[in-house]
Parts: sequence; C-alpha cells; structure tokens
Amino acid sequence: MKKRTGRLLILICLLICIFCAALIQGRAFNRVCVSGCAVRGVDVSEYQGQIDWAVLHDEEISFAFIKATEGSSYTDPYFDVNWSNARENGILTGAYHFFSFDSEAGTQADNFISTVPYTEDSLPSVVDIEFYGSYKRTKPANKDLVISELGCLLDRLESAYGKRPIIYATVSAYREYISGHFDDYPVWIRSVYVPASWWIGNNWTFWQYTDRAKLPGYSGPESCIDMNVFSGEYEDLVLLSNN
Repeated sequence: MKKRTGRLLILICLLICIFCAALIQGRAFNRVCVSGCAVRGVDVSEYQGQIDWAVLHDEEISFAFIKATEGSSYTDPYFDVNWSNARENGILTGAYHFFSFDSEAGTQADNFISTVPYTEDSLPSVVDIEFYGSYKRTKPANKDLVISELGCLLDRLESAYGKRPIIYATVSAYREYISGHFDDYPVWIRSVYVPASWWIGNNWTFWQYTDRAKLPGYSGPESCIDMNVFSGEYEDLVLLSNN
C-alpha cells in the first residue's frame, strides 16, 4: 500500500510539473499556431511610452489598437500622438476603451467620444471588458446590470462612429458577459497560452496571442508589447476599416 501511495504521489507531482511547463511554454506554442496568420498587429497604451511607428511598420505590423480612455474620466496621455503617428505610417488604427464596472455607461461613452476623432477609415471602436483589481477575486454582484451597461455603451459608440464596436475580452469575461448576450459583435479574445479556438471555436475576429513580445520601436516602462492576429486577409481588414 505504501509503495502504491508513493508511486501515486510521484505521478501526481510529475503531472503537475508537466502542466506548469506547458503553461510556461504556452506562449511559444501560440507563436507556432499563429505562424499561418498573415495579418499581425499590436495594442498599445502609455506603458509603451514613445513609439516610433515607422519602425513598427517595418516590423510588418498591419494594425494597431490604441488605448484612448478608461472609465468616465481617464484619457491615455499618449493617445493623440499614437493615433496620428500610426496613421501617418500606414498602419490601420482603432481606439479602445477600458470598461469600468464602477461608472455609468453614458459617462464612459462621453469620455471616449470626446477623445477619439471620427474617421471613416479607422477600425471599429473597441470596448475592453476584463476583471481588474478586486474584481479578479470577486466579480461584480449584479451581472445583469453589467450586461445592460455594456450594451448601452456599445450602442452609443455604434451610433457615434457608424460601425459596430469590437468587444475585447478575457476568456473569463467572455464567458460571464459576452457569450449568449453579444454574439453578433466582432470578438477580440485574449488567450496567451493556448489558441483562441480552444475556448470559443472560430468565433473570433482578433486574437491577442501573447503579452510578452518584444519589438524595436518603443521606449516606455513596459518592455513587452501585446501581439495580435486578424482572422482574415489584409484586404478583409481594410474592408472592416471602411465599412
């Protein structure tokens, strides 16, 4: 009996080690999985600091989602310069808003609309919904209220810019608020260890496959940059920008 117990413990430890190694190497696995995706992009915020968009363009970056706002009052200090410089260097751009569970949808929409200019050839606006701070441990109590507020925000942005917004979500936020409620919206899913299709099938338009990439061309406090791929061809991305 003791020998069996010992062997079982060794087996369990071995499985745990294999699982941990798989998680550590997951980002490398994702890089292999996206090798067939031709259209790559980044998402950036103040953490990347000053960005040389000409250098990123030379790295074959086709699109960029640029943080504009958060909640009802925060504006990313680098948004304006990133927005104009990325566009000047031929990169398709979209702006994103970090959704707050603690602010009304109306004031969040006002913040974004007053910050992001209307441009016919930009990518659709993005609402980023994920658990942050204490909400990583304890989700907001009123799920229906979150879904209602998110819907109001999405409606305001679609009305203001004439394009259906994209929803960025972690897998947990997608399962909690998006699946079954906003299925007709383009989805940008975060999955940095395994392919996005493992979680949501082919129901993704953009996939953030790593948050640990390093590229030349920026000098902020964060040494890494988020990398993404688009589900279609470049021509399809241009059509998404112009619709």
